Amino acid sequence: MLISLAKLILRAARRFRLRLAGAHLEAPRLLAADIGCRRGVGAMGSGQIDIGAGAWIEQGVVLHAYGGKIRIGRDVFLGPHTVIYGHGGVEIGDECLIAMHCRILSSNHSLGSFGTPVRTLPDIMKPTRIGRDVWLGAGVTVLGGVTIGDGCVVGAGAVVTKDLAPGAIAFGVPAVAKNYREGSPPHPI
Repeated sequence: MLISLAKLILRAARRFRLRLAGAHLEAPRLLAADIGCRRGVGAMGSGQIDIGAGAWIEQGVVLHAYGGKIRIGRDVFLGPHTVIYGHGGVEIGDECLIAMHCRILSSNHSLGSFGTPVRTLPDIMKPTRIGRDVWLGAGVTVLGGVTIGDGCVVGAGAVVTKDLAPGAIAFGVPAVAKNYREGSPPHPI
């Protein structure tokens, strides 16, 4: 009984810490230790982080909106040490499986002439959308401006640089659709 009470207190403390950082939570299933959460302030004001009901967020996950928006749907699993930067807006649909060490971006650096430090130039906002029931394997990187359709599977270590059609099974650097899940919408191959 004492252990159950301690777990409830720990869970409440983690929820409180994320809410204090500005995240909006709808009854998550698990919030592990060391979740980094920052809304930040951008040109449009304070950032926004919304986490849907039933979310399972593992240890070391980083959710930094940098003044943009991060929206995580219902029953989403975020594996250990996943990093999501929401400058330009990130939306993750319901029932997604995001494995460990994935990176999801929503901006890019602009480039000036040689001799102008890249760090001094403004970011280019590139909204990123991950559909419903998507599985990103371990270590996948999703670059800003990409849309991954519903039901896609992206193999471990892939770098997604272009949109993927619903039901695509993609892998590689850059990720290329090599097949489609049975029953997926018609697609080019």
